[in-house]
Amino acid sequence: MTQYVYRFGGGVSDGGKGDKNLLGGKGANLAEMASIGLPVPPGFTISTEFCEVYYDEGRAFPPALRDEVATGIAHIEGVTSKKFGDAADPLLVSVRSGARASMPGMMDTVLNLGLNDETVKGLAATSGDDRFAWDSYRRFIQMYADVVLELDHGSFEEALEIAKEDKGYYLDTELTAEDLQALVAEYKALVEAQWNKPFPQDVHDQLWGAVGAVFGSWQSERAKVYRRLNDIPAAWGTAVNVQAMVFGNMGDTSATGVAFTRDPAKGDRAYYGEFLINAQGEDVVAGIRTPQYLTKAARETANAKPASMEEAMPEVFGELAKVFDLLETHYRDMQDIEFTVQQGKLWMLQTRSGKRTAKAALKIAVDMAEEGLITREEAVARVDPQALDQLLHPTLDPAAKRDVLTKGLPASPGAASGMAVFDSDTAEKRAAAGDSVILIRVETSPEDIHGMHAAKGILTARGGMTSHAAVVARGMGRPCVSGAGTISIDAKAGVMRVGTGSTGREIREGDTITIDGTTGEVMAGAVPTVQPELSGDFGTLMVWADGVRRLKVRANAETPLDARVAREFGAEGIGLCRTEHMFFDAARITAVRQMILAEDEKGRRAALEKLLPEQRADFIQLFEVMAGLPVTIRLLDPPLHEFLPHEESEFAEVAAAAGVDVDILKRRAAELHEFNPMLGHRGCRLGVTYPEIYEMQARAIFEAAVEVAEKSGDAPIPEVMIPLVATRRELELMKVVVDKAAQAVFADKGRTIEYLVGTMIELPRAALMAGEIAEIGEFFSFGTNDLTQTTLGVSRDDAARFLTTYVERGIYAKDPFVSLDVEGVGQLIEIAAERGRAARPGIKLGICGEHGGDPASIAFCESIGLDYVSASPYRVPIARLAAAQAALK
Repeated sequence: MTQYVYRFGGGVSDGGKGDKNLLGGKGANLAEMASIGLPVPPGFTISTEFCEVYYDEGRAFPPALRDEVATGIAHIEGVTSKKFGDAADPLLVSVRSGARASMPGMMDTVLNLGLNDETVKGLAATSGDDRFAWDSYRRFIQMYADVVLELDHGSFEEALEIAKEDKGYYLDTELTAEDLQALVAEYKALVEAQWNKPFPQDVHDQLWGAVGAVFGSWQSERAKVYRRLNDIPAAWGTAVNVQAMVFGNMGDTSATGVAFTRDPAKGDRAYYGEFLINAQGEDVVAGIRTPQYLTKAARETANAKPASMEEAMPEVFGELAKVFDLLETHYRDMQDIEFTVQQGKLWMLQTRSGKRTAKAALKIAVDMAEEGLITREEAVARVDPQALDQLLHPTLDPAAKRDVLTKGLPASPGAASGMAVFDSDTAEKRAAAGDSVILIRVETSPEDIHGMHAAKGILTARGGMTSHAAVVARGMGRPCVSGAGTISIDAKAGVMRVGTGSTGREIREGDTITIDGTTGEVMAGAVPTVQPELSGDFGTLMVWADGVRRLKVRANAETPLDARVAREFGAEGIGLCRTEHMFFDAARITAVRQMILAEDEKGRRAALEKLLPEQRADFIQLFEVMAGLPVTIRLLDPPLHEFLPHEESEFAEVAAAAGVDVDILKRRAAELHEFNPMLGHRGCRLGVTYPEIYEMQARAIFEAAVEVAEKSGDAPIPEVMIPLVATRRELELMKVVVDKAAQAVFADKGRTIEYLVGTMIELPRAALMAGEIAEIGEFFSFGTNDLTQTTLGVSRDDAARFLTTYVERGIYAKDPFVSLDVEGVGQLIEIAAERGRAARPGIKLGICGEHGGDPASIAFCESIGLDYVSASPYRVPIARLAAAQAALK
């Protein structure tokens, strides 16, 4: 019989850190912490394997699982000497999720489970604290009603606020036992009014309701969005952890907190976190109360008054610091820890590898390698290549003028400007329309995940640096300012107010603001930015990565600026220069149109002569940046009609500039019109029909290469790429044109240079016939954008309408235009590589589609032994790191 329940605590550990896939990260780490002797409240984990069974069985719990859970409850009872449901001395438990990949705030939690009208009296008697007991019961009803019964959360919040207002209180902690008892009665009435049944009093009914809700939250909309954004497979499922409650809300000797063993924003080796006295864990992460700092140094840096934990609870803090060091050494990574202090005793509730910003990830990886805690190879493997994106973009110009409205907590570094929006749906709509937006909320909740992803930055009025907004923003690489207490937000009216009276300011929806997640500043208007400094830890890790990677990394670049950025980011050449972009330049589009409108070859050649010096100048600029490196130049690829006007108003203007009659222009445009131009008269088909076009381009390439070689003494290596080849004969004809142009230039200049002629493999037939094509072609560059389109029969320009549904339903694991379809398109690449090498040993092979900057696609390229990948300039460092990680695997 399959085991689904695994115990931990009280000298028992049925699992450990190696069981992350089975027990989820939280369950595996609870078992591991218990096994190394840390103070962990006893409990048990229902495995991730049961999650799939739960859905297959129609969300039912089979008798065998109920028996295992009963054994788990008995284990907790044995360790705590309390009984579940005992009116005199009740055992209370928490029910929490725990997937194998960390998903902070995305799934559900229920605390204080096991309280009812009888056990609350027993809790009051055994604790000697009526207020604590009734506070725990009201919290339980509020959380259970929200998470399990799915009732209106706002109505319970409103009842709490009214209860405080009636008494003139500001904080929840000011409510007396009698106040809380009355609030419990009101909460129960709300449940009965909204659920049409009384609040459940049977503790076993409560438990199974909570377990079902946690498993059910795996398929919540917010969890689905988070998984999609973070490439977490739905098939993984979540575990459920049931654990004896310990209480941070038992007076001034009790507390709860969240901490990191290093700073997750900057990476500094310093304890980082927040805690609250007389509170439960949800109070810290939900932003209901503004928490206090963990260390005295952090409090003094922030100029905050409330005592830090180091000052308020020095003995417990000392014990906690030892646990931090033990856990970091044991797990060999920065840890994110949840803890509770119950009447002076420390309890550990969770540890996991902490989410961190890209800057922190780099610093922590490099520091740990230099401390000897991990190897350099492990440091390279530790940093998520996609996270480097956070470092490769501008930050606010420190010299720029700033109209600072207010300051909050620097929750996630980086800076962003955009229009103010006050709800996630609007953020998503505005971003889809091309606007940059800043999402402003009182506090974010897991339901805001889609708006947070759409926004350039996030601003909240409440919450600390470990609140939901902060943790999720850091994971996404979004700048975030949280806990900006001086702002008031009216989301319905779409307005944010800062300050009061004559000095007050208003920001309305659509107004531009800037946030700086590194300093916590919130500014009116847009603030200029500066380029990032890519040295220090970034440079160190890149050197280590380059030392282990095999794949070369080039850039897709057409302009000198792109080429220079690519070189700064470590590109080892250009893997794709799209020459058509040069043709669209305003100064030469007239000559291009004259060439297209010409009635014969003579007319076309006359127009091409005008274009030759322009093309040559383009290539000289590129070759100067890339002297001594390979530069792959794709000859003209798009259909000619793209260069002609489309609007009626443009025809007269173009006809006059080209010196032709408007009717002739319209007739030519009609002749060139195609119903499916992406599969029409483009690529090498243009070269076969009008070889003089490719002849001019080849001549420009070789004249430029020779000139740069003579000036610099360092010749570039042109790789002339013939696009859209499907047959050996097409490439053979075009290679003759290129070789003839090369020899003519070399004879004229009295100098030869090394060059290659090859093709882009972007059609399934080309992949299958690669053996024949390689007899002519000296290199293959896989154009995975078009190869994906032509293999799947899907237009990438239109696919967004349905591909999200395809991914959600498991038809494709990921969007095939973002991450390579390894099973289908990948198989064609593998066949082409194998057949190409058989026909021409040593043929150069690379990819130049968007997949060249995708880590999963790069891993595939490494596995089949390609020579290089080519990515957009800003993704070159991502590709370098991903290539190193692929080599290490």
